[in-house]
Amino acid sequence: MNKMKLDIGKAFAKASGFISPDAFTTYKQATEELNAALHNKTGRGSDFLGWVDLPAQINEKILSDIEATASAIRSKNIDVYVVIGIGGSYLGAKAVIDALSDSFAHLKGNKPAVLFAGQNIGEDYLAELRDLLKNKEWALSVISKSGTTTEPAIAFRILKQDLEDKYGKKEAVSRICAITDAARGALKTLATEEGYKTYDIPDDVGGRYSVLTPVGLLPIAVAGINIRELVKGAQDMAKATAPEVKFDENIACQYAAARHALYTEGKKIEILVNYQPKLHFMAEWWKQLYGESEGKNGKGIFPASVDFSSDLHSMGQYIQEGERILFETVISVAKPERELLIPEDKANLDKLNFLAGKNIDYVNKMAELGTQIAHVDGDVPNIRIEIERLNEYFVGQLIYFFEKACGISGYLINVNPFDQPGVEAYKKNMFALLEKPGFEAETKMLKSRL
Repeated sequence: MNKMKLDIGKAFAKASGFISPDAFTTYKQATEELNAALHNKTGRGSDFLGWVDLPAQINEKILSDIEATASAIRSKNIDVYVVIGIGGSYLGAKAVIDALSDSFAHLKGNKPAVLFAGQNIGEDYLAELRDLLKNKEWALSVISKSGTTTEPAIAFRILKQDLEDKYGKKEAVSRICAITDAARGALKTLATEEGYKTYDIPDDVGGRYSVLTPVGLLPIAVAGINIRELVKGAQDMAKATAPEVKFDENIACQYAAARHALYTEGKKIEILVNYQPKLHFMAEWWKQLYGESEGKNGKGIFPASVDFSSDLHSMGQYIQEGERILFETVISVAKPERELLIPEDKANLDKLNFLAGKNIDYVNKMAELGTQIAHVDGDVPNIRIEIERLNEYFVGQLIYFFEKACGISGYLINVNPFDQPGVEAYKKNMFALLEKPGFEAETKMLKSRL
């Protein structure tokens, strides 16, 4: 098994805010016990721990069914596949598709382009998407446990009608897939009545942990990505971080311990750093995973992200010399998929001939190492994660690694990592301001405040 590598050596230092080896190993027993609690379902939020054993439960029948559905969708020679969902119902798929696709696939005519809707309430965005779809062959999947989440429900109401108007009711049914609750909810009811192809969202898997369910696997397969290798990576990481794997070899326990030790030293912000543009949405997925899991009861590390070296020319100044309340976790990719050498230039006006014959990635790696040294010298603790290649297998490893470490991290600060009660606050206010039936008292109270 090829393994991801975790290096926390640059989080150890004598400067204030860094951690000592003793402080780190203080959490050895706790992280091992909390890892076991995830598997034994004895911790908080145990009703939503289906993701823990999920990789091992993904069998040939499930994979073949998803691949067959993706193949049937692609056989329609569609130009665009629209995925309707919000939060964990879109970020995981978006992260994997972006990480593993050609950066300019949408301009090269690669089919189908996987686009997203229902992840915002932008009127211009949805109107412009509809304009695009008018002259394209397309299909969609809609992802929602309830079918009543406002953002995706609005998008689905509109795009469902567009699909029926374009193709007729019968053909539209063959172009819609619903990923929803197994037994109840508005979307399940509609899917049963209309005859849509459906997949179940497991009751015990929350949205931000759902990328390895059909929520993520179907759109990823439609995009032409090898879901078997993705799942294999997750399965191998599940074995590598199992409870029987002790702290000294268990990188999920080690990452959780390092984060918590830094948190107790006043590091309230974790910045996830990448040097590969394709990992931008992996960081967006990670931010939801950790922000929604840890940010409760006045606790939690604030998850932020940067794309280097681009953001070294913007956020780099603050990271180097701003308030010392942050640490970095860097995702490093050992080897790129392509090779591009820097040519010699006779005039050498840009003074770059000293780099002639070297790979672009060599320059990128030196930027990475130089930045690490500079930031550590600037009192920014640094954790480094290395994957060998940016491919399905290692992305699968990365997903499960972050999920497992997140569960342990949440338990370390004594919160339930698997609920999100704070998310409901904006929804209640929004419904009241929209004058939804049943919210009359809240509507009156909020309007008086405005």
